[in-house]
Amino acid sequence: MFKIIQEGKAKIKISKESKISKKLPVFYNPVMKNNRDLSVLVLNSIPDKNLNVCLPLAGSGIRGLRFLLELKKNKMQTLFINDYKEDFYDIIKENFSLNKLPYKEVILSNDDANIFLLEGFGFDYIDIDPFGTPNPFLDSSIRRLSRGGILAVTATDTSALSGTYPDACIRKYWAIPLRNELKHEIGIRILIRKVQLVSAQYEKALTPIFSYSKDHYVRIFFRCEKSKAEVDKSLKLHGMIETAGPMWLGSLWDTKLVFKMYKSAVNVPNDNLKDFLGLILEESKIDVCGFFDIHQLCKKNKLQIPKYELLITKLKKNGFKVSRTHFSPLGLKSNIEKEKLLEIIQTI
Repeated sequence: MFKIIQEGKAKIKISKESKISKKLPVFYNPVMKNNRDLSVLVLNSIPDKNLNVCLPLAGSGIRGLRFLLELKKNKMQTLFINDYKEDFYDIIKENFSLNKLPYKEVILSNDDANIFLLEGFGFDYIDIDPFGTPNPFLDSSIRRLSRGGILAVTATDTSALSGTYPDACIRKYWAIPLRNELKHEIGIRILIRKVQLVSAQYEKALTPIFSYSKDHYVRIFFRCEKSKAEVDKSLKLHGMIETAGPMWLGSLWDTKLVFKMYKSAVNVPNDNLKDFLGLILEESKIDVCGFFDIHQLCKKNKLQIPKYELLITKLKKNGFKVSRTHFSPLGLKSNIEKEKLLEIIQTI
């Protein structure tokens, strides 16, 4: 049995089955709506035009439909939509008809994602949004990513990246995770390094321009530069945090891009998304790895937990950068040293 739902400006026909599974006849995950909202914002906020956009794991086709309906004029030149499900053509054509969209400038394919990518040509934007790890699709995606292109990567196997299963993280991502309050940020940084190692062999430097952790997944948008020198620079920014790593120690965001996304989010009917981007915007201005969990810090040092607003004001008055972090509701990101932070907490 099926039903029709609307997400953004797009309507799609999906299964009435409540349990989310990749075995569904039409794979649609409503929890990933924010993921798709942010994808639209990223593409609408970059200056690139006439992009060849590639969706190798299209599922219901909702992302592609939303791109067609919500991206700015001249943003896309051609949209490539692929999924391996046997009845994919029937599903996507029905959803196109439902939205009264023509097939002009859209190329449909019903193949294995890697075969589809490798038989293609230079794509300006590739979106890898799998059910689980993105590992099986990294090599082919990076090989077909054009100079200056953008690769978007989602990983839903956060139990490995965030340290619940450290052996799985070592196998999949070639790094040791950290099972504490920093786990989600560490997980993102580990995934970034893995992607950069795969791209390095093709002399492509992939630099994060927008990264985040939300719900059950992590997501990174990379900008590609074909350059041996830039690859070497990025590899030098790999290192350890405590006992975890190796991982990416560079910036997670392009602050100018985040600002444009935040301004554009005013037009999106999603208040949670605006708040989320506002938080990341402030966080992106502080180029440090990790953050302080104030509750954990005070408990360990037998201090009274201060009000966050008072502590933030105090830190700013002392000349430090500080913001909340989307990685944890209890965290503060700051360029202050831990000993100095403890000293200031004791004065509040």
